[in-house]
Amino acid sequence: MRNWMDITFTPSVKAAQTRRGSRDGYARMEAKGTTRTFVDEGLAEFIANTRSFYLATASGDGQPYIQHRGGPPGFLRVIDENTLAFADFSGNRQYISTGNLDENAKAMIFIMDYRMRRRVKIWGTAKVVENDDTLIEQLMPDNYVARPEAAMVFTVNSWDTNCPQHIPLMVFAEDVEPLAERVAALEAENARLRKQVAVNRP
Repeated sequence: MRNWMDITFTPSVKAAQTRRGSRDGYARMEAKGTTRTFVDEGLAEFIANTRSFYLATASGDGQPYIQHRGGPPGFLRVIDENTLAFADFSGNRQYISTGNLDENAKAMIFIMDYRMRRRVKIWGTAKVVENDDTLIEQLMPDNYVARPEAAMVFTVNSWDTNCPQHIPLMVFAEDVEPLAERVAALEAENARLRKQVAVNRP
């Protein structure tokens, strides 16, 4: 199975690396190789907590397209060490990703974790599975309000991580709301106690 450097370091990329002075370092990295050609325990844990990612596809003539996918933690499923899958929820019904995959199976998943300032890039191929109600039902998150139209099955070729440089630190609103409610309750209790102290002060 090809690793991410074999996939991405085309002759023109290597020429750019040479021109900008990073080729020697990446050549040493290529010589060492990588084991990131399957879903290991660390990646599986990262994916299990994923609520949002971007799916990149391209048409037959190379026109790129990126689509956001979101859902509750775990909506992107690890099927086995080489396969990911998720329910394809009904949206604006443009079907650009679906059409692209019909003529060009190459795809990429890009996952950003803004809370922990981590990102993962996964290269592979993908296919849309329609009219398989059993699979679609298995991939549908419990109690999630959405209508699945198909299943997306992604075969992992290789993956890599990026450094946290320039990733803004952000959190999900639903994670902050309980804290905001707790702060409001504490402020109300503090105000009540201060008023009680003032009343009882000689």
